[in-house]
Amino acid sequence: MSNFPNLLSEKTRRFIALNNFKELSVIQSEVLPYALKARDVIGISKTGTGKTHAYLIPLMQKIDPNRNEVQALIIAPTRELAQQIFEFAKPMMEVDSQIRVKLITGGTDKKRTTEKLGRQPHIVIGTVGKVRELFVEDSLLRIDQADILVVDEADMILEIGYLEDLDIIAAKMKERLQMLLFSATIPDNLRPFMKKYMHNPHIVQVKEDEKFNPRITHVLVPIKHRTHLEATVLLAKSINPLICLVVCNTRTDAVKLADLFRENNLRFVELRGDMSARARKQTMSLIGNDEARFIIATDVAARGIDIPEISHVISVGLPKDIDFYIHRAGRTGRTGREGTCYVLYGEKDDASIRILMKKHIKFEHMANNETGLRPMKPYGEEFVRKSKPQDIEISKLVNRRVEQVKPGYKKKRAAEVESIKRKRRRQMIQDSIKVQSKTKAKMKQIEINNEKAGGQ
Repeated sequence: MSNFPNLLSEKTRRFIALNNFKELSVIQSEVLPYALKARDVIGISKTGTGKTHAYLIPLMQKIDPNRNEVQALIIAPTRELAQQIFEFAKPMMEVDSQIRVKLITGGTDKKRTTEKLGRQPHIVIGTVGKVRELFVEDSLLRIDQADILVVDEADMILEIGYLEDLDIIAAKMKERLQMLLFSATIPDNLRPFMKKYMHNPHIVQVKEDEKFNPRITHVLVPIKHRTHLEATVLLAKSINPLICLVVCNTRTDAVKLADLFRENNLRFVELRGDMSARARKQTMSLIGNDEARFIIATDVAARGIDIPEISHVISVGLPKDIDFYIHRAGRTGRTGREGTCYVLYGEKDDASIRILMKKHIKFEHMANNETGLRPMKPYGEEFVRKSKPQDIEISKLVNRRVEQVKPGYKKKRAAEVESIKRKRRRQMIQDSIKVQSKTKAKMKQIEINNEKAGGQ
């Protein structure tokens, strides 16, 4: 625990120890001192860099179990992510049995949830819609008493259209509220919300963390004459993943792809945004029991997935918002592990690929067919045809500026072009004859040497 500040309580240190941390990640060590001083913090970091504990550690330090009220609200964009945050937070209750942490998501029995809220939790972890329902509409959750609001994956909340609901929740909380906002990117449409609720926030931007940085190999695979979905099935048969996440741009594509996987006897599960909590839990258990090797999902459903065993990601085309590719790739290579992200691309994806390359994402380039994957030239080289001397000479002739056009100049130019081509053909024939002559001479010399050797 070499970089753990001495100001942490014994309980917080035990919480850290339960998570088997030897030292803090960059995002954790940067956020912690400001969070403990009640400063607003904006954390910009890739997924898989330990950012969940960047806010759970200071919460462990700040929660007072003697205060019988909600002290912190953690908002997540999806049920899966909320569930995973809750799993990370459970050790808090092991360290101090008086601390109450409650998961609030859709798809659960409202009556049972209401009964459990008779005693308010210290920390609420939930999705935007369900928290709004229980807090704003039903007044069952007393989040207005909370001192801290944590917004995780803020750009995803914006993307799926829940920022307005989050605004309604935040508006009914304390006026002087400490906000910790975490996001992989900061879209322009998110900035007004941040300006409205955050006071002189400290910005932590983590680009690299060698210990936690995902080690992801990015691979471009052309679909060629196939559709994106057909190419996905072929690629799925060519790789051997522990678990592979397959991300589609639309729900319609996800449904069609599931049908194709079924026809090809590929073991898979689907994750959809409209699944009940019970169905999601059953689906995740199939993955945990090694009954499925592929997960088919859209960006919304995939964003909440945190499964260390995901060794491969297949991006079926590229998303309209190119930053979402970062989120797709970030599902593999978690906390320093190795992973591979394949991008199945067509001609329309060229502009997006070049944008990603400018963002310093290095792509390998591989072709795929029934025999498997094989290397190709680096992306873009196949579009550049080297000019032959003949082509250069013809180009100069065709583009030569004519000061005065004379009758029959087109025929004359065509004859000159044909003359160049004939000259080139003669040169090719002569080169071929030379090669054949050298080959014959070598063969004759070999025969002579063999005869001499036989005579001896």
